Amino acid sequence: MDLKSEHPFWLVRDGLIASYPSLRKDIQCDIAIVGGGITGALMAYSLVQTGANVIVIDKRDVGTGSTSASTSILQYEIDVPLHKLITYIGEQEAVRSYKLCVEAIGKIEKVVQETDAECGFERKKSLYYASNNKYIDFIEKEFEARTKYGIAVTYLEASQIRERFNFESPAAILSEEAAQLDAYALAHHLYNYSQQFGLRIFDSTQINEIQFHKQSLTLQTDTNQTIQAKKAVFCTGYETQNFLPEMVVKLKSTYAMVSEPLEAIPDFLKEAILWETQTPYLYLRTTDDNRILIGGEDDNFVNPQKRDARIEKKQKALLKKFNHLFPELTIYPDFTWAGTFGETKDGLPYIGEHPDFPGCYFALGFGGNGIIFSMIAADIIKDLYAGRPNADVQLFRFDR
Repeated sequence: MDLKSEHPFWLVRDGLIASYPSLRKDIQCDIAIVGGGITGALMAYSLVQTGANVIVIDKRDVGTGSTSASTSILQYEIDVPLHKLITYIGEQEAVRSYKLCVEAIGKIEKVVQETDAECGFERKKSLYYASNNKYIDFIEKEFEARTKYGIAVTYLEASQIRERFNFESPAAILSEEAAQLDAYALAHHLYNYSQQFGLRIFDSTQINEIQFHKQSLTLQTDTNQTIQAKKAVFCTGYETQNFLPEMVVKLKSTYAMVSEPLEAIPDFLKEAILWETQTPYLYLRTTDDNRILIGGEDDNFVNPQKRDARIEKKQKALLKKFNHLFPELTIYPDFTWAGTFGETKDGLPYIGEHPDFPGCYFALGFGGNGIIFSMIAADIIKDLYAGRPNADVQLFRFDR
């Protein structure tokens, strides 16, 4: 599957940071990670700490799938708001899911600091604003739910939004916990860093077949090499749906544009990541080279050709929405791209084991905050591999 259009911003700006050999001989390992994006990078970083012999396999160049098209926003907010998620899965489970996401932002920050990653990581606030008056009650319910369970938020009325963020909205929730980075750069950094712990990486290598044994499994590549592994971890994102027996994700197309660099970013845009209540939602962030990144305009995924044919139209729509919010700001599009992502029935990822794939773990961080889910998955699967109990895996099981 083609996961993104040709010119996502991060890939153009950063270039091909590193390349790795394809697999040309039979090998053995403790853990084979399939998927070389940001999920695979966080997973590899986590698992090599156990002393395991870990390899990463990707059919593309590392990081050039969904990761290179990511807007790289780190928010604890799941696509399903807390007050609604409680009605879907229960109070305890919903609150725990949100709290795990809050914790994951700090954990990613710690990974960045411990490895000295140059990936544009910045702590931000997050402003979740009502798209129009119809969403005032929605914002109030969500604010009450987050406040009740100890999530640090502030309710802003229209006058406060106007004064602090310079645009019009009837109500908003300002969250203290959010961040942004360059996921493509971080993925490459973590792969490079983890090689000192024995990580081996093979790109341009596709897995065509899996054979399951009692205590191990065999992965066969498209060039007939074999990988003997004790465990496999699938960090293959939306493409995983191609081989799962049940439908777990609905594919969507999403669009993003980044402006030419501005002489200076207004302080009110530097302070917070902005996103709105209506679906599909518009979101905005800045970059570390003084650009404004705007995303949204999601629609149902049909095929890469139809998705990419809409890019020019979607760029105009995104720019129009930005100009409506901030009529006094003039920006010029520099790059616009499209990507494929997925939605689950409850906004939560799928993490852990699957009955049809013995010896395998899955780390499928579907949704708008997939990088956050990837961090959670890395922690959970590290515990599962080490034989430690982790109660949180029940939240993200396939049979929920």
